[in-house]
Amino acid sequence: MIFKRKIYSKLLDWKKECHGTKALLIEGARRIGKSTICEEFGKNEYSSYLIIDFAKRDDDVKEYFRRYLNDLNTFFMLLGTHYGIKLHNRDTLIIFDEVQKFPEAREAIKYLVADGRYDYIETGSLISIKENVKDIVIPSEERSIKMYPMDFEEFAWALGEEQLVEYIKNCFQKKEPLERSIHNKAMMVFKQYMLVGGMPKPVVLFVTGGKDFSQVDAEKREILNLYRNDIMKIHSQYRSKVLAIFDQIPGLLSKHVKRVVFKDIQEGSFSDQYSDAFFWLDDSMICNECFLTNDPQAGLSINEERTYVKCYMGDTGLLLSHAFDENELLEDAVYSQILNDRLSLNEGMLYENVIAQMLVANGHKLYFYTHYSREKHRNDMEIDFIISNNSKLKYRMFPVEVKSGNRYTAASLIRFNGIYKNRIGESYIVHPRNLIVKEDIICIPPYMVMCM
Repeated sequence: MIFKRKIYSKLLDWKKECHGTKALLIEGARRIGKSTICEEFGKNEYSSYLIIDFAKRDDDVKEYFRRYLNDLNTFFMLLGTHYGIKLHNRDTLIIFDEVQKFPEAREAIKYLVADGRYDYIETGSLISIKENVKDIVIPSEERSIKMYPMDFEEFAWALGEEQLVEYIKNCFQKKEPLERSIHNKAMMVFKQYMLVGGMPKPVVLFVTGGKDFSQVDAEKREILNLYRNDIMKIHSQYRSKVLAIFDQIPGLLSKHVKRVVFKDIQEGSFSDQYSDAFFWLDDSMICNECFLTNDPQAGLSINEERTYVKCYMGDTGLLLSHAFDENELLEDAVYSQILNDRLSLNEGMLYENVIAQMLVANGHKLYFYTHYSREKHRNDMEIDFIISNNSKLKYRMFPVEVKSGNRYTAASLIRFNGIYKNRIGESYIVHPRNLIVKEDIICIPPYMVMCM
């Protein structure tokens, strides 16, 4: 089952703009559909395509790279013969799948692009990890893009809800609430997205299997095991730290203060000891990191404080299966409780994680803000997320507070707006209710985050 994915339009743009002068590198976590979308693109947009999967131990193909790059006529003849594919000049796509498994192929891109006969797409995860770029020259003939799990809009498309998506976008643009029954329907689709997540295989099972969560959960647990096995293969000494963070993500996010307190991971530890571990989790795109910004008025990234970090799972459906064991989820009907708004425990964790996931899918880098009051001896202002328009001349920031319940206060956001009003574009509260604008704050239901 092939789903409509937004990244397809980026592949079309690359083909049109580069005309074979650059390869395309698609980075993303395992099992998010990189290979599937590349194969679909090759099938639709070229006379022929060829996939070299470097995760498979094909020593013959690797030997072609080592022996025949100085004789490309022979190199391409051997590739075409090996895979039984006819290669067409300027109309064949060659896909290097999981290219991090064979870095020499990535280095060869320089010569293959210069040759100009075919187009090349590379896919991979952990592209920047030292052991995957050791002793190779990174080709400048690459254009790099990131691919994420299916976002809420793509999930709604998979359920056949294209009209609902357009109606949501229209209401967001007009700052109008949805009609009540359609809001309820949109919230139900959103909750399903939060529970299933955006990994394509679980979505396939959900769509084709009568929305059976047991099949979905089993597949998500396979993916989590795959990620854990990838961590166990780390050769560097920080492997145990990556594993400790990965295993404790649900526990870290279930607390009121969701930033990582390093002594909670291991007594006596501090942030500098975990820098390589967080780099690995970020580069693998298993997690989405959110850093403290000290002075949001002057800019987010230039005032980034990396010793304070919140670590979200890259896919909220995976987080749910990571947080509960299989018996808890199915026997205690956790899926049903969340769908019917009866689960208060950990629901805030899931809401905040899915909002982080949706913002990252829209291209935003994540920041949060806290203000410590010496008089009160506590934080008296906390903003869950701050995103920006990335403009140097007309910089504007957009604070976002996430509320999983119907009852809440907006004291932090109101105070933040008062202090930084000259730099704020719009302020948002994400809540389960319909859209409403009050006190210059736009309160939106979570499904509208896709419009930000």
